[in-house]
Amino acid sequence: MPSEAVNESTRREWRELGFFYERDDAAKLWRIVGSAEGLRKFAKLLAAYASESKHAALSEHAHFGPYMYLEIGTWHEPEITDHWIAGPLSDLTSLAQYVQRSITSLRIGGSTSVRSAFAPESPYDLLLELRGEPFDPARGDRECW
Repeated sequence: MPSEAVNESTRREWRELGFFYERDDAAKLWRIVGSAEGLRKFAKLLAAYASESKHAALSEHAHFGPYMYLEIGTWHEPEITDHWIAGPLSDLTSLAQYVQRSITSLRIGGSTSVRSAFAPESPYDLLLELRGEPFDPARGDRECW
């Protein structure tokens, strides 16, 4: 069982990230949960990854979040798997823009699926869930309370 100091550190990392994520293997989806600002941070994370030339080569990747299991990577085609959310940098840039646009059409408590717009043949979906302010992304992580 983690110490309170470790739990507090984990909560701080969620809050710095700005959104909560989890992978649900039974449902075959990644959930990205946040306020409008938190979902914008997710879009910025995607855009920042895609803007770095060091990520141009296939299999390049970066890990995010307290447990570092959210992986954004470079691949020859867009895909969402249990391993990562990946694609050519241009497609990841388009995904970031899609996330930004989706925020404006979502209502608080609503969600939208991304798979059909980004990687229709992928085995996993990416679900964006909008929460109201104030939203604490650390509250989604039952392990750190």
